[in-house]
Amino acid sequence: MKSELVIRLGFFFGIFCIVCLLEILAPRRVTRIPRKGRWFANLVILGLNPLSVRLVFPILPVALALLASERQWGLVNNLDLPFWLKVTIGVIALDFSIYLQHILHHAVPTLWRLHMVHHADLDFDVTTGVRFHPIEIVISMGIKLMTVAALGPPALAVLIFEVALNATSMFNHSNVHIPQAVDRLLRLFVVTPDMHRVHHSVIIRETNSNYGFNSPWWDRLFGTYKDQPDKEHEEMTIGLSQFRDPKRLTLPCLIILPFIGDPGGVPINRH
Repeated sequence: MKSELVIRLGFFFGIFCIVCLLEILAPRRVTRIPRKGRWFANLVILGLNPLSVRLVFPILPVALALLASERQWGLVNNLDLPFWLKVTIGVIALDFSIYLQHILHHAVPTLWRLHMVHHADLDFDVTTGVRFHPIEIVISMGIKLMTVAALGPPALAVLIFEVALNATSMFNHSNVHIPQAVDRLLRLFVVTPDMHRVHHSVIIRETNSNYGFNSPWWDRLFGTYKDQPDKEHEEMTIGLSQFRDPKRLTLPCLIILPFIGDPGGVPINRH
């Protein structure tokens, strides 16, 4: 388990630093909000999330996958398949569960209130990809643990998925310019920043699209894909229409936002 932590932290900090450097060297958009205040709030929230998870759950997904393997819990553990195929099934199934979970956070009003913290960011960069309310992270971890217990994927599959999820979340929220031809090719395999930025548009029909984090395939398969925003990427407005004042988006405000903030009109079941 110590090696798992080293692997995950190594990939996280390495990719975070690389993306930060690319944002400096080749930014996609001019930032509207001073970075200092945004980054402080976003990174403090990032630090609170693992503490919240550890307070609630005595076991984490990779450890649960090892326990499930020992006790033959879950679908995959009871199938006679090659190990590589079990790993592949595990990674794909976990990725699909995150896609469905993301849609739930837009469809269920209570979950949307928590998810607003992520969408209320007035700019779009690598720290947006780690800005999730601690309660949302706890709920997401609960869903992930239930998925691992029911599916029974190999621990390697869970570790690959966890590393990939963190990496792609930082990548597809980054403010990095990628040439259009390269972006077209990349988004056949992974969610790109230009693809996911549409999801952070202030326009509701755009917010309710492009839910994928790792794989771009689910949005295409289930009709939630939108290729480009109505406005150019440089001109589109990021965030939520009801939260435009940076003074209402400080760290204390973000923590209490789900309980006192106006949910607006984003939840899917309102359309």
